[in-house]
Amino acid sequence: MYRIHLGIPEMEELWNRLEEKHRTGSANKNEEKLRRQMGKAMSLLSNNPRHPGLHSHEISSLSARYGLRVWESYLENDTPKAGRIFWCYGPEKSDITIIGLEPHPDDKANSYRKITLSSMRRGS
Repeated sequence: MYRIHLGIPEMEELWNRLEEKHRTGSANKNEEKLRRQMGKAMSLLSNNPRHPGLHSHEISSLSARYGLRVWESYLENDTPKAGRIFWCYGPEKSDITIIGLEPHPDDKANSYRKITLSSMRRGS
């Protein structure tokens, strides 16, 4: 079982905003959908990062750019512009940190060039 962390500041802020809107009943349909998808993905990652429904795979171009192995998992399948969640192992051995969220890239040649990832917390 892995502990899930949220990259700082972007992923942590996004999740906190979605949770607050859900609690106050002010979330729109898309925000509720994203909150459900992220929650499900984090639950699956926590139990098994290689769960078949996640279709997790390393993104070598992002791993090279950021100097650590960056993985991509699906938030949904068979949907145009489907959301993808980016993550890495760490900062501790039993941790996974969510460091990005993007729609699936259309441009195959430069597909990951535009993606910017959050920072990981250092140590727990």
